[in-house]
Amino acid sequence: MAINLRKSLIAGIAVSAVVPAVLWATGSSAGAAQPQQPKYQPEMVSVLAKTLGIDERAAVARLDREADQQQKLTDLTRGGLRVDGAFVDASGNLTVNTTDASSAARARSAGLAVRTPARGEAELNRVQARLDAAASRQVPAGVASWSVDLAADVVTVEVSDAAKPQAKAFLAEAAKLGGAVKVVSTGQRLETQATVYPGSKMNINGGSGYCSVGFGARNSSGTQYLVSAGHCVAGLPSLYFNGSAFAKGTATRFALGSSSVDMGVAKINSGNSIATTVGTWGATTNPAVRGGTKASVGSSICKSGATTGWTCGTIKAYNVTVTYTDQNGGPDTVVRGLASSSVCTMGGDSGGAYISGNQAQGMTSGGPTGQQCTFNGGNQSGKSSYFQPLSDALSYYGLTLNVG
Repeated sequence: MAINLRKSLIAGIAVSAVVPAVLWATGSSAGAAQPQQPKYQPEMVSVLAKTLGIDERAAVARLDREADQQQKLTDLTRGGLRVDGAFVDASGNLTVNTTDASSAARARSAGLAVRTPARGEAELNRVQARLDAAASRQVPAGVASWSVDLAADVVTVEVSDAAKPQAKAFLAEAAKLGGAVKVVSTGQRLETQATVYPGSKMNINGGSGYCSVGFGARNSSGTQYLVSAGHCVAGLPSLYFNGSAFAKGTATRFALGSSSVDMGVAKINSGNSIATTVGTWGATTNPAVRGGTKASVGSSICKSGATTGWTCGTIKAYNVTVTYTDQNGGPDTVVRGLASSSVCTMGGDSGGAYISGNQAQGMTSGGPTGQQCTFNGGNQSGKSSYFQPLSDALSYYGLTLNVG
């Protein structure tokens, strides 16, 4: 659980194909016939198909099915449906937790799978909150993370070193919660993925430390911001792209050694902007950002980052709390409110953009210490990472996502 910063930032100048995360969109000539754009980027579909071990037609069908089911659930909840959590299973089918017969009948009539869990999301969130409170009293060194696993209907605690006294104390508290908690030994420590590479072109305060760009957003007055992982803008630095400052950190909820949330924003300098397409480091055509609808657990997701490029996987859980270890010997930091995924990331990817289909999802926060990823490797078995959900950051800072 060591800390690495990933900052790839966008200035208002031309950008080459090897620049990460955010690229400028170019206009087409007036009057030219426009070819019909595919619903999903072909290269993304190709990577997803390889990830799932299916053909590309089946991959497109899965994306369509996930989007359709998510829209049905959104419509139902807006119409007053009482839901106690929902998740997508390994086959791409969305299951809804309901607590009463009427809600179950409405969900089934819309074609959604339904179950009545022993606990459900609300109760599991209360269990998670009790563990968060225990971690606030004493940082649980040796405990990698804890999060709600909706599909399994438990809170899963991942332990990297159960022999540490702090871990023993935390696990003793967890044991009081009975069957609502499942303890798993992983041996993996986690880190905020912020590394220092000499000569980096996208850096912090003109130095060599860097992160990867997240998403552009605006406030009610139209002021433009970069939404990023909080540790990427800790200390409110000036952010540079290609040797020129393009943004200035304005707020962060991350503080080393303190109970934190890994979200932050930087104000974009005049004359610069963040594009509404996600750069893929040449792995695929840059997917346009059409919205920020939060995808369900189990949904397909890809991320762009300065160190590992374009990598993909699925969403594993939301409302994850982790313990990050500082590689420089500083104090451990508990971070709340993250999402976990099977996407591979490394140091320098922090702040990078996660997208599901054409819906923006979040920014890289961290991952296992020493994890190695293949650049532009698509899905990579056994890997994992954590990201800050974009929707939570936009809501907290009162911003609206920029879309193409």
